Amino acid sequence: MPHGRADSPGPRPMTPTAADMARRLIRDLPEALPQLDPPAYGRWRHVLIGDAESPHLLKWARALAPQVDLWVASSRGFAPGFEGLVPRKCRFELGEDTRHGGGNVGVLRRLPELGRWLQQVDADWLHPHYLTSHGTLTVAAKKGWKLRGRICASAWGSDILVTPQRGPHYRWITSQVLRASALTTSDSEHMAAQMRQLGAAEVQVFPFGLERMPPVPVRKAPWTFFANRGLEPIYRPERVLSAFATIASAFPEARLTVANDGSLRHALEARVAELGLSRHVQFVGRLDAKTQQRHYEEAQWYFSLPSSDSVAVSVLEAMASGCIPILSDLPANHELVRSGSNGLILTDAPIALMNLPMQLVPMLDQALEIGRDNHEWVRLHGQFAPAVVGLLDRMAELM
Repeated sequence: MPHGRADSPGPRPMTPTAADMARRLIRDLPEALPQLDPPAYGRWRHVLIGDAESPHLLKWARALAPQVDLWVASSRGFAPGFEGLVPRKCRFELGEDTRHGGGNVGVLRRLPELGRWLQQVDADWLHPHYLTSHGTLTVAAKKGWKLRGRICASAWGSDILVTPQRGPHYRWITSQVLRASALTTSDSEHMAAQMRQLGAAEVQVFPFGLERMPPVPVRKAPWTFFANRGLEPIYRPERVLSAFATIASAFPEARLTVANDGSLRHALEARVAELGLSRHVQFVGRLDAKTQQRHYEEAQWYFSLPSSDSVAVSVLEAMASGCIPILSDLPANHELVRSGSNGLILTDAPIALMNLPMQLVPMLDQALEIGRDNHEWVRLHGQFAPAVVGLLDRMAELM
């Protein structure tokens, strides 16, 4: 007999959060059972699971497609670049708006559709990108639909450096995904250490590097600056403006180009006018790859001052193009820059801004040499395709 009546309802049930649903899905579903189905071509059948509207997942697909029988499951839709790269029959989309930081109740409710599709694909490797969203889905699908495929989970940054700090339930979910993965990837040693603390068994570390190298750098105008991180609070573009204002006060010929867009753009444009820097700073919005590369090649200096980050591909692109990077004081940035030698780590101490112009001057005398050394370092350590081949070699060993 039901409890309560229409005119006298009992206590209202609590609406489950995405984190609650994820905990139940990972905890309660049965273990996977082995199945067999050989790949159509390549080393094995490999499923990327992520947001296929993102250029980052497309970059992974370009690297993997020549090597494996590639299939892709997207929580949203597909960027145009997937056409001709992955056949339609090898693609699946949920059409949901995934928020990487959590709260993805809608996506979790579509789990049965994803699970059934993955069961039909019967992949050797399941490769989710971003642990707290697509990683959770993958672990739940593997258990619930008895998928034989191993999991290789790729962390992107805030899913390890930020989300687990939001509360014990997020930390638990992240830990469960890492523990369920036979292999994981990180783009910095700092993030890899965090992943191991959360339970990752094996972490392959390589930067989300360049697909092709730009030309060897040439001599540039000395006081030209470029910044292209998102105009959002986490990237601290206001800190970039403050740093540049200090430089421009000492060197009036200094010029800064600010690319990209975001919620802070109007406030930043107003701040530039307030500082009297309108003739020194231009906002150019989002750029296509060719135009962005031209800005890299013209700028002597590159700003990236976020409050949290792993190794950013934009920093690698800038270094490969001969820019001298000015980076925030984060562990991953110390993996790229020896401050005062091949770039500068800008601390948050108030005196750091005051001293900034004079810290840059000594590097200008060696700017061309520094730019070419940075270019060579990226050529040797920061290219994406060789790193992916190394990852696939390790995956083959684990099969």
